[in-house]
Amino acid sequence: MRRWMFIYFPLIVIFVLYGFSPFQKTVKVPELLRTKEPTVVLFPQNKTLSSDFEIAPPFLGSQYVGFKEALAFKESQGNYFIVNTYGYLGKYQFGINTLELVGVYNGSQFLNDPVLQEKVFNVNISRNKWILRRDIKRFVGKHIRGTEITESGILAAAHLAGPGNVQAYLRSFGKTDVRDGYGTSIAHYIKKFSGYDISLIRAEKNPRI
Repeated sequence: MRRWMFIYFPLIVIFVLYGFSPFQKTVKVPELLRTKEPTVVLFPQNKTLSSDFEIAPPFLGSQYVGFKEALAFKESQGNYFIVNTYGYLGKYQFGINTLELVGVYNGSQFLNDPVLQEKVFNVNISRNKWILRRDIKRFVGKHIRGTEITESGILAAAHLAGPGNVQAYLRSFGKTDVRDGYGTSIAHYIKKFSGYDISLIRAEKNPRI
């Protein structure tokens, strides 16, 4: 009896430690779920997320959603309820003058209404796209100060400094640049936010909320 125990006991220990089932089946991965090659991830101008030593926003793609969320992260880190030292409001840091242009006259209401903030951003992008429509057609694809000009870069810069200042920058081929109160330039925004596809946003003259 002891002889058989010496023979079978090690086998029992192995089965307990490593597991064994005579009924185990091989799981076959469906063909559609198999990874056959690396997944291509698009990012504007192939820049790394941590460039310029900044905290990188969550990357949400190269379409309009990715554009506006990246811009919001730069402006306020996506905080709907923040007011900066110059009095700019909310997630996208709008000034009261811009709000009035699109039909919003109550800054406190705007600051406490995330849905309204998103609507204002969409309307303002449409407005800037209308104002800059000829400059977009003329300059997209060209290079100014070593940076390729794209529609998304132009509209991001218009959000920063206003469409008139962006027109002056483009038409002077970069000689006329302005900075906001924190030192951020039109050239910086044109480069940082280049390469997004925001073609779904329609240019609209004097849109209102």
